[in-house]
Amino acid sequence: MLIDCHGHYTTAPPALAAWRDRQVAALSGGPAPARADLRISDDELRETIEPNQLRLMDERGIDLTIFSPRASFMAHHVGDFATSSEWAALCNELCYRVSALYPGRFAPAAMLPQSPGVDPATCIPELTRCVEEYGAVALNLNPDPSGGHWTAPPLTDRSWYPVYEKMVEYDIPAMVHVSTSVNPAFHTTGAHYLNADTTAFMQLLQGDLFADFPTLRLVIPHGGGAVPYHWGRFRGLALALGKPELEEHLLGNVFFDTCVYHQPGSDLLFDVVPAKNILFASEMIGAVRDVDPRTGHHFDDTRRYVEAAKLSEVDQAAIREHNARAVYPRLDALLKRQGR
Repeated sequence: MLIDCHGHYTTAPPALAAWRDRQVAALSGGPAPARADLRISDDELRETIEPNQLRLMDERGIDLTIFSPRASFMAHHVGDFATSSEWAALCNELCYRVSALYPGRFAPAAMLPQSPGVDPATCIPELTRCVEEYGAVALNLNPDPSGGHWTAPPLTDRSWYPVYEKMVEYDIPAMVHVSTSVNPAFHTTGAHYLNADTTAFMQLLQGDLFADFPTLRLVIPHGGGAVPYHWGRFRGLALALGKPELEEHLLGNVFFDTCVYHQPGSDLLFDVVPAKNILFASEMIGAVRDVDPRTGHHFDDTRRYVEAAKLSEVDQAAIREHNARAVYPRLDALLKRQGR
């Protein structure tokens, strides 16, 4: 199998964005829309999925995608916790409905109703609902709900612990994924995403989170940002901080995806990070949608980079399928129920 651990519903029906516009407008006065005001039929979902994500999955040989709400739409900096709670509930429901329409092709993952300055424990009811009612196999955790201003404490702070405790209870991993940047110094997909990946890794390096949560699993997307390129720097910083080698300190719990959009960068990831810590992903249809004029293929057709890499058959199989089953045990259980 080829399992894509990083997919977002970037092609959701326009009615979703229209509902969100009404919700945001209501923050300045006027009535807020109710959840029931959003009406999207199954046929509308099919019309957005079949010519887009599903078509590309078929073309690229991707068997299943872990499917979560659009990252840039999470926008946790907008409004307050009540705003995020309503928005997360709607977005999570749509991803669940897609997975129900195509149970062999998509598995749902949940966004959390985070809000700047609000106790992360407030996210637990939505997390619980998505796991128990929707069968979510993963969640997205935003380390910067402020939208590019980084007002939240580091991921190792004890304020995050209630979320981690629930993740351990459910044996469910999180992808550490930020949302839109409202800081003009940081372009959302070209800077903020990659900054966040690098920052999250450094926060984890500085702390001892996994001593408290030895079974907690976090996936850092976009190939880890600058992490593989600066592996020596991080090893040296770990040494200076009195931490063990990275393999011992972090790599039992931290994983990277393959959302790196050229061959040299992908090869670097495979050369530096152990194969057991790499999961196939494409993030399509996402931040980079065009065709590379040098290759004639889409930048985000990451299967090509994996297959062209100098990897053993065992490592290829691990990156394509087996690592995802290990990191996402609820996905593994789902696939086994399907006879796969």
